[in-house]
Amino acid sequence: MNTFFEAPWLADLATDLPPNVRLQRLIGGLRAHFCCGAVALLRLEEEHLRPVVVDGLVSESLGRRFAVGQHPRLAAILARREVTCFEHDSQLPDPYDGLLDTLVGEPLPVHDCMGVALRVDGRAWGVLTLDALQTGTFDDRARADLTQCAVHVEAAIRVTRLERENQALSRAGSPYAGDASDEPVLRAALDEGEILGQSEVLTRLLHEMKLVATSDLPVLLLGETGVGKELFARLLHRHSARRGKPLVHVNCAALPESLAESELFGHRRGAFSGAVTDRPGRFEAAEGGTLFLDEVGELPLPVQAKLLRTLQNGEIQRLGADEPRRVNVRAVAATNRNLRDLVAAGSFRADLYHRLSVYPVPIPPLRERGNDVLLLAGRFLELNRARLGLRSLRLSSAAQAALRGYHWPGNIRELEHVISRAAPQDPESGRQPPCHRDAGARGARPRRLAGRGHAAHCCGALVAHRIARSGPCGPHAARSHRHLPAPEHPVRPGAAPGPLGQRGAPAGPGRQQPAQAGAAPGAEVKLRFR
Repeated sequence: MNTFFEAPWLADLATDLPPNVRLQRLIGGLRAHFCCGAVALLRLEEEHLRPVVVDGLVSESLGRRFAVGQHPRLAAILARREVTCFEHDSQLPDPYDGLLDTLVGEPLPVHDCMGVALRVDGRAWGVLTLDALQTGTFDDRARADLTQCAVHVEAAIRVTRLERENQALSRAGSPYAGDASDEPVLRAALDEGEILGQSEVLTRLLHEMKLVATSDLPVLLLGETGVGKELFARLLHRHSARRGKPLVHVNCAALPESLAESELFGHRRGAFSGAVTDRPGRFEAAEGGTLFLDEVGELPLPVQAKLLRTLQNGEIQRLGADEPRRVNVRAVAATNRNLRDLVAAGSFRADLYHRLSVYPVPIPPLRERGNDVLLLAGRFLELNRARLGLRSLRLSSAAQAALRGYHWPGNIRELEHVISRAAPQDPESGRQPPCHRDAGARGARPRRLAGRGHAAHCCGALVAHRIARSGPCGPHAARSHRHLPAPEHPVRPGAAPGPLGQRGAPAGPGRQQPAQAGAAPGAEVKLRFR
């Protein structure tokens, strides 16, 4: 074990570093210091723990959200202020089964693990967990060191948070001065948990969007179907000075032509048959905030002319009203169609196009985001694991390679549906198996799951999945550990531990050409696309 007081991460507290770099160096330093297999820093968000940085775990783990009530080991660590260790023969399920980068898809053997709850500014922040495959790694000295390390980790988290707050407030020009009542608004502005990914193209996009969010320029989000345009619209709103006001979503494709004008601008009583009361429109509902016009290319031409006038003059006129009304609204629009082609075809006004696209933002498709597909797959796997009551649901290395190799014409939405279809399927019959409550004993080899179905109807991709899966534990098993920590469980402070851990894509439909995933024949996980 390295000398604790010579730890290089202490100097990082006084060094100007990007937040993720500081925390990643810290976690890497802890792994080397304790000579362990994996270290994870998880943040508490309501009833879930979200991995912030990890070292020694597969990349898909960063996309997961661990429900505290379904993971008794994490619940036990979170409930104590001191270091928590587990007996090496503990039967409590391990949240990191199949996620160690040295044992991808495999159950964790008997090993050491310990963890500690973290508090920042007197509030629960999350947990720090350590796993070592060699039993006896975490002795009394290691536990004492972790107690001291926890203080430095909390300091690094606080420094990182303060730096991000200063950056966010500087961009927004906010007068925030530490009023506790403003904290939820500030926290929402800093929250980026909805958009998962670490690819360079996504990192550049997020940085650009935070900069443009501080202006009142109209933004046009361009991207294929399923890339998450609504999430990016929310990000723009949260990082803007309008974040305390409403964000109103309008699905333009769902507006009938006869009602579109009334829905957007409102109407007076008696304006048309059935208008029995005055009704404000979506622009008035978004007063002071942001109006998100999704699928704006579907708006009828007559409504486009009135929308243009509103964007130019900041005025609306309700149906049946004589006087215009002033509105203060920022417009953010999105489309998966090529608006320039629509303008050339005469189905979209050129002047409205130029008004909406003051700042166009192309959102990259999933196939250009590299390993982000694994983080997103990890998120969907964890959701399905909880939904199906399984102890573990993992991707093997062959499945990961296949996911990276596919071109995903339906993008993130397609990935979500593929994972959801494959998760409940039996490896032999393709049917959902019965839930065996005696399956999934600790140390049992994870079951292999195969699912078959269409990856996407639009391209006719036939998918054959095998997903590493350990036996289900179900809701009853989850309830049996709900009240941890409890004295009768082999969990106590100081105990011998046991297991825990291109931008610029053209708008429009995705390319339809087939792609082959490179899983070898006979591999335990196969994805075939044709």
